[in-house]
Amino acid sequence: MSLRKFIVAYFIYTLVLAGVAVLLKNLLPSVIADQFWLVFGFLAGLTLIAYLLAHLGIKRNPQTGVFAILGSVILKMLFAMSFVLIYSLKQVKGDLVFALNFFSLYLLFTLFEILGLLRNLRHQNK
Repeated sequence: MSLRKFIVAYFIYTLVLAGVAVLLKNLLPSVIADQFWLVFGFLAGLTLIAYLLAHLGIKRNPQTGVFAILGSVILKMLFAMSFVLIYSLKQVKGDLVFALNFFSLYLLFTLFEILGLLRNLRHQNK
């Protein structure tokens, strides 16, 4: 998948996720945390940066493309976990809704990123 195709698909995917979040906020307000849009923007930006780093690593040296993917996913995970740590240290009470929102968004964005990266590796094998 070319970088241009990924970015277009990524923004469509992000808009669909945002639309689902707005719909859920209107139908079931208790399902969406107060800081949802902060988390959404952080993970959306982090996913885009991680994909760009992995894509750059794959293009530079296709032999080590898997390591570039693994490195970008681990880097994304470390930044995401540090975000949760900072948020939980600033919060006085536990927030289960925030945790569920965060991990569901993290998994959805990571799934999209990995599928895009695996498409790049599949084209290299042909």
